[in-house]
Amino acid sequence: MDNSSERADSSAPLPTSRQLSANSRLPAKRRGEIAEAAFLLKAASLGFSVAKPWGDSDRYDFILDNGRRTWRVQVKSAHTSSLRGYTLHACGKVQSRPYTAREIDFLVGYVVPDDVWYVFPISIFGSKRAAVTVFPSSRRRMSRFEIYRDAWCLMACPNDGPCRDELNVSPRCKHAAGLSGSGRNETACPK
Repeated sequence: MDNSSERADSSAPLPTSRQLSANSRLPAKRRGEIAEAAFLLKAASLGFSVAKPWGDSDRYDFILDNGRRTWRVQVKSAHTSSLRGYTLHACGKVQSRPYTAREIDFLVGYVVPDDVWYVFPISIFGSKRAAVTVFPSSRRRMSRFEIYRDAWCLMACPNDGPCRDELNVSPRCKHAAGLSGSGRNETACPK
């Protein structure tokens, strides 16, 4: 029996996570799952060890290991923009219950249409801020949160030692740049 006609579609290139996530016909949960898969690919390609907790009872989606420390990471994605930019919410299904430092260490936001990542320490959120708005493709409007764009170094370099050699993160933190604690480093990750 010849199954070549059934396999003809399997030779077509697979769609990217960006293409799948942007498909508005997919339910929101499925788009979120695709964004999580994109995060797994991104973090692993940067050299982090990545673990996914069993089930979805925890407030975090992943555990990231930089070789010296582990981080609890919640992944959020934005698929559509308004005049106000892309909004990333620091809460689950219940908006009145934002994530706290007891539950997660970082919120990583993925702006799907622009294929842009933001790495936010949970400390920037609080009782008065449960969301951030970013403008990754705007030349006129800049968000004060642009300093967190591709700020993977926040999770890569511990405060008390050097980065792990396998991590392929831009040398934006003072440890990776080889700078001492003295002097000003304009390219340092926000702390």
